Amino acid sequence: MVFALVFFLFTSCNDDHGLKPKEPVTLSLWHNYGGQMKETMDNMVDEFNETVGAEKGIILSVTSISSSAALHEKLMMIANGDPGAPEMPDITTANPKTALILAEKGLLANLDDLFTEKELSAYVPRFIEEGRLESDHLYVFPTAKSTEVLFLNRTAFDRFAAETGVTYEDLKTFEGIAKAAVLYYDWTDAKTPDVSGDGKAFYHADSLFNLAQVGCRQLDEDFIKDGMPEISSGAFQRFWHFYYDSAVKGHFAIFDGYASDLAKTGEILCSTGSTAGVLFFDPVITYPDNTTETAELMILPYPTFEGGKKIAMQRGSGMMVANTTETKRYAAGIFLKWFTSPENNLRFVSSTGYLPVTDEAFGDMMSKEIEQIDNQNIRTLLKTSIEMQKEYDFYIPPLFAGIDVLQDNFNNEIRQKATDSRAAYRSLLTEMAPDAAFEQVKTDFNMEKVIELNE
Repeated sequence: MVFALVFFLFTSCNDDHGLKPKEPVTLSLWHNYGGQMKETMDNMVDEFNETVGAEKGIILSVTSISSSAALHEKLMMIANGDPGAPEMPDITTANPKTALILAEKGLLANLDDLFTEKELSAYVPRFIEEGRLESDHLYVFPTAKSTEVLFLNRTAFDRFAAETGVTYEDLKTFEGIAKAAVLYYDWTDAKTPDVSGDGKAFYHADSLFNLAQVGCRQLDEDFIKDGMPEISSGAFQRFWHFYYDSAVKGHFAIFDGYASDLAKTGEILCSTGSTAGVLFFDPVITYPDNTTETAELMILPYPTFEGGKKIAMQRGSGMMVANTTETKRYAAGIFLKWFTSPENNLRFVSSTGYLPVTDEAFGDMMSKEIEQIDNQNIRTLLKTSIEMQKEYDFYIPPLFAGIDVLQDNFNNEIRQKATDSRAAYRSLLTEMAPDAAFEQVKTDFNMEKVIELNE
């Protein structure tokens, strides 16, 4: 089946569009697959060049490997025509927010011209949908996607659960996580009876902005309306009290960074974040007193608010093709088809923490591939991803100018308010009971000043 699909992809058109095996065309490629993913990407580029590329007359040359932010900056220099801007790459990874700006400048190829309807029908529809911008043109092709899941230190959680009665079932909802966090704070606080108020945080969300968006959608409301957060809605209030109340009381971490950093030192037990973050969870926990412990990472489906629908964030960049010559565009399409064919795409995602992009790869093929993967965390992640693919809908965030600024402002404002309120709460505990101190903090808190997004 896989061979037949790949054969079809490369024989469906007799026109070589100017490709000449003896005079190969070189395509420059920028991507953001660094760190542990770089070796996998390097191997696949080499394999393409030695097989399909050699047969068709295509050489793929990786000319930049940078973070997503660095790639965005370089691409914006190109879009703006800045002095010293690099030359536009033939293929580059990017997210839709970056692609929208490049498309408006006429710098991107419409990928609908490179794929037939039958070919596109093989891909997960929501993944294709996210790459459609500006008059429904396909500018970002899904090559490896991600969603968000719940990461859990199972080793430490099992000790906690055995003494408190908390279960994995409690972690299916955000309300259950908040209740478990209360028990965890008290449980860890009791471990040092000579020191009061030193309980540990239980949970951290890598992106509060994503949590707010998905949480509201789970409850059938939109977080963003007319380009601004709707903070007066009932759904947003559910999100707000889930996070703010728990953070102020010390049950959730207030941290400007990724949960994997906190997990490495045992500062939290669970978190929600991108599947692509799985590679950053260390199997050995080094506690503040320098003791260490090997910990099993458990990966559970994304939680929901009670009564809400099973919805999770759709994340991950794709690849864009520059609007250059017909020959280069056609050659780029051949690479995209090869890279995302089920067999090859599974080889890539099986070592990276990303998700495959075709329906076939999500089926029996991935179930069989899982058993061949050495990395236990990747195996666990893909099993959870299969479950979510069957049971969840995936939320595509809105795309408009300034959404990056909106996201940064929101995350910063919410964290700062939680930090200030936490400090005030701890100060009041010297003269008030916990409940009274928290009520005082809430009284002093002015909801209307949470997010100053217009500045």
